[in-house]
Amino acid sequence: MTTVEPTPIELLTCIARAVVDNPEEVSVEETTSGDVTTFSLAVNRDDIRKVMGKSGGMARSIRTILGDVSVKLHHRYSLEIVEELGRMVAGETRPN
Repeated sequence: MTTVEPTPIELLTCIARAVVDNPEEVSVEETTSGDVTTFSLAVNRDDIRKVMGKSGGMARSIRTILGDVSVKLHHRYSLEIVEELGRMVAGETRPN
């Protein structure tokens, strides 16, 4: 039996939809520059706290999962959480 693994963007979308109250309003955009892909995760304004988590714990956990995916796929992934696409709430500092 063959299993199909989700792409990193599908995985991120699935996790975000699982923790918010408005899953239909979850949106993920990806931007690739060189060997780094940045995901911009946008959720309903009321769901920001859910994807951030207490003291940033949920966001940190999602970034940890993306880090594990990075190792497996030999490609760096980073996450920005935005209130609406184009307006960042929390991001990850990346080296220049």
